[in-house]
Amino acid sequence: MMLHIPGVLTPDQVAQLRARMAGAPEWLDGRESVGPQGAKVKRNRQLGEGTPLAVELGQIVSAALMANQMFFSSVLPLRVLAPYFNAYSGGEHYGLHVDGAIRAQRAGGAPVRADVSTTVFLSEPEEYEGGELEVVDLYGTHEVKLAAGDAIVYSSGSVHQVRPVTRGERVASFLWTQSMVRDDGKRGMLFDLDTQIQKLRAQHGESEITVGLTAHYHNLLRMWAEV
Repeated sequence: MMLHIPGVLTPDQVAQLRARMAGAPEWLDGRESVGPQGAKVKRNRQLGEGTPLAVELGQIVSAALMANQMFFSSVLPLRVLAPYFNAYSGGEHYGLHVDGAIRAQRAGGAPVRADVSTTVFLSEPEEYEGGELEVVDLYGTHEVKLAAGDAIVYSSGSVHQVRPVTRGERVASFLWTQSMVRDDGKRGMLFDLDTQIQKLRAQHGESEITVGLTAHYHNLLRMWAEV
């Protein structure tokens, strides 16, 4: 499942994040955070992992995502890794790769299985050329370039890349989530069911039908969830 979530961050939050990152000394070569395979195709900059600035800004992104109903419903988060921040300009890019299945947490936390990848865009599309996120799945190749503050979620098992940025600068936050439901297809079915229940409730109020469908949703979640 691939889902566009609009307005995760407000314009004021985006401006705050960008202002705090501008000219910060914590930017490092992005290859420091990947293994040998990723280092061959990764050319970007990244805020130093675990630095006070990265932690401070990451808390803003994490809080906004966890407060977003569409994110929670589609991802069903169990464990969420602290967000990272990256920047691309002057031809920087990240070639085709797949995210590692198991991600270590800082401060000795339990490892996280990467089920869902999330990118929160912090630059407006007109601020840069190139820089599209391309995700390859069973249905083809999908190009993503969203408004600042919007997010895209997709399966961490998908092959993907960030195209070269040929003008301006592309800044974004990205993170991985271990879902309560590891299977992407089952997670998508639950999200679709929850969405239809919410639409029915909004149009007709609570009824025996919405109660019955809600029971069905929770019984499926009870069957499939790992907590």
